[in-house]
Amino acid sequence: MINTAIIKTIVVDLDKTLLHTDKTLSARTVKVFEECKRCGIKIMVATARPFRTAKQYCEMIGADAIVVSNGARIVCQNKQADHNICLKSAEHLLNALKRYPNLRITLETGDCAYSNLPIEDYETILSDDLTRIAKDEGVLKILVHLDDEEALDNVKTELTDDLYYTIAHGYLMQIMSTSATKWNGIKTMLEICNSSPNETVYFGDDQDDIEPIKMCGIGVAVSNAIDAAKKAADHIAGSNDTDGVAEFLERQILKSL
Repeated sequence: MINTAIIKTIVVDLDKTLLHTDKTLSARTVKVFEECKRCGIKIMVATARPFRTAKQYCEMIGADAIVVSNGARIVCQNKQADHNICLKSAEHLLNALKRYPNLRITLETGDCAYSNLPIEDYETILSDDLTRIAKDEGVLKILVHLDDEEALDNVKTELTDDLYYTIAHGYLMQIMSTSATKWNGIKTMLEICNSSPNETVYFGDDQDDIEPIKMCGIGVAVSNAIDAAKKAADHIAGSNDTDGVAEFLERQILKSL
């Protein structure tokens, strides 16, 4: 049984957690978050998405703060904090990856996304000089689409000590500064908003959600989450396509308020 009296903040992942597979939000979910806010609960989002593609969903659920790009950028109360990839490390990696011309690489600068090749279902600006863009605009995240196991091994050998990676959806390698983790971003966001992890319920589904699931007062994985996330969770909610987050909040939080 959840002690609802201690829940002051909700932090939720977007893709495969809050959003349906078709990237929509149901009216039920929007209504539940409106009710949570009326009850004085703060709403926050933590996502691998960049701000420009997460903003519409944050507005729909009335989010008070947001962590984007896996913790590389935090936007809260008109404050913004970035954890960019060091330019020297970005240059080294991008130059090294030129040896593999078939690799599909995307730079997330925070405001725009640039890629060396077209990326399906992802709007990018094509560029044959990603290194120049890194110098001009900075880099929050480097994405590499993995077509096989060899591609992963090739990229891993080029990572410097100040970089780490996660794999999303089984094929997308997300490379970031070691200071830019989702949990570090959430901690910063909670501190800015005077919220405590112990008074927070977190919802997620993937590898980078495991740490916040463990570290927040209540960690919830949706039923379509990876096994490791479900193993780390205190509770399992329904799937993203059945409004699992909304149903959990209705049953476990709002019903007791």
